Amino acid sequence: MPNVNIKSYLNLHLIVFIWGFTAVLGELISIRETALVWYRMGLAGLFILLYLIATKKSFLLPIKAFISLVFVGLLIAIHWIFFFKAINISNVSITLAMFSMGAFFAAILEPLFYKRKMLWYEVVFGLIIIAGLFLIMQVEIKYLNGILCALFSVFVGILFTLFNGKLIQKHDATVITLYEFFAGFIFVSFYLLYEGKFTTQFFVLSTNDWLLLLLLSSVCTAYAFTASVNVMKKLSPYTVMLTTNLEPVYGIFLAYFIIGASEKMSVTFYIGAAIILATVLLNGVIKQYQK
Repeated sequence: MPNVNIKSYLNLHLIVFIWGFTAVLGELISIRETALVWYRMGLAGLFILLYLIATKKSFLLPIKAFISLVFVGLLIAIHWIFFFKAINISNVSITLAMFSMGAFFAAILEPLFYKRKMLWYEVVFGLIIIAGLFLIMQVEIKYLNGILCALFSVFVGILFTLFNGKLIQKHDATVITLYEFFAGFIFVSFYLLYEGKFTTQFFVLSTNDWLLLLLLSSVCTAYAFTASVNVMKKLSPYTVMLTTNLEPVYGIFLAYFIIGASEKMSVTFYIGAAIILATVLLNGVIKQYQK
């Protein structure tokens, strides 16, 4: 495998580890999902804007690209809202485990989106992951609402990953992320205005929440999201999505030690998670062999 791809894989795994920690932060921050996404996208967009100004990078784009990025920004906002909602009504372990379905969705949608042949082993891996998912659902059915929210979040996440896979070929990753975050921030703002959520209490946060929000929006969002978009220059969306199935492994491990006993799951749950991990590793072996 070329050295550039090895570097991209290592960067991707660092990003996925950070994403696993993101779920833990979502559980630790006391505000609800919509407000959390509003703060996250607004602060992250501000961090990226300051970076672009400091580096004197141009962030002007043609109108066609601008429209596409606004649409993707809406998808990202929806994805994150349902992601944090799933955490709130179930827990970190369940929510992250559901992200294993991303590989199956990607195996079906990526060939259609990029007009290439569907690879048989991608579909097989997706089906194996579904088997692991059913093992988890069989014993954790009490979290059904959280499971459904997480699955919808995954599906929307696949859509914006596919769109970004094309956009990154033409535009800078940081500029793409800037437009997407501010677009999502504006969409969420309109929703909160419509719901009458912008009260004095909305802007009153504890010191702990502010510190966690700054960590979430800077390292776990501004950096990780921009880096993930940039990685798509070297790796296919399917490989990116399949590797992100390690997010549950990292996140569940971190949640157990940071949050505590509420994240402890059944033995069957961990068997299902192990099946997912083995599938990710096997995919890497096959792609290495092919190269």
